[in-house]
Amino acid sequence: MQNPQPGYAPRFDAPGYATALPVPFVRASLGARAVAYLLDILFIFGFTVLLTLLITVVGVVTFGLGWTLFAVLPASGIIYSAITVGGSRQSTIGQRLMGLRVVAPESGARVDIITAAVHALLFYVAISTFLLWCVDVAFGLARSDRRLGHDLLLGLAVIHAR
Repeated sequence: MQNPQPGYAPRFDAPGYATALPVPFVRASLGARAVAYLLDILFIFGFTVLLTLLITVVGVVTFGLGWTLFAVLPASGIIYSAITVGGSRQSTIGQRLMGLRVVAPESGARVDIITAAVHALLFYVAISTFLLWCVDVAFGLARSDRRLGHDLLLGLAVIHAR
């Protein structure tokens, strides 16, 4: 076991237990990710309200034709995550407030907008079913790098931003 940095919990590194991230990356805690998501719920609500207003105006201007865009509202959380995580800051607003960002663990490369959208979609599929959510979180609890199941499927990691 290595000596932890001040403010971080000790890390369990057993051979073959979990692959370690490169040295410059510090793993994000599951608690910080949960708080970031709770904050993001508020921002997603605000984003959905703005999207609703925009679609309403477009619908009035197009004599009702634009109101078909209301079909995208259920995906507003995925759109929000794709825009923010796929953007230059690599994190949602809630993740920024908690000091987190999403990267490819081997290289620290940015996440493209499509991968960010699929990451959010897999998260919402997992959280929509209690059993899938438990399995997703179990991966994070069992691994030293705290990567959840949907992170592993896409080869992403949530780390502390520096």
